[in-house]
Amino acid sequence: MIFQIKLSDEAEKDILFYRKSGNKSALKKINIFIDELRINPYSGTGKPERLKHKNGNVWSRRIDSKNRLIYSVEENIVTVEIISAKGHYGDK
Repeated sequence: MIFQIKLSDEAEKDILFYRKSGNKSALKKINIFIDELRINPYSGTGKPERLKHKNGNVWSRRIDSKNRLIYSVEENIVTVEIISAKGHYGDK
């Protein structure tokens, strides 16, 4: 089963920030994460972790020591929505 990837407005802004800043390392990790999320959103690189204090099936992966890729998984419609890609659990 291949998951469809959706980006929230915030995630699009975050990824654009990395592009403009020239942070190739972060962009490379984000692209790897997106490829992995299509196949299995629950395992892979970046230490996938379910967020206990968020409602729903919300997960994070480490981009670096300061930034996380936050995403929700909707299995009933085979979709992963990337919520944000900058900051640490909303501490922007």
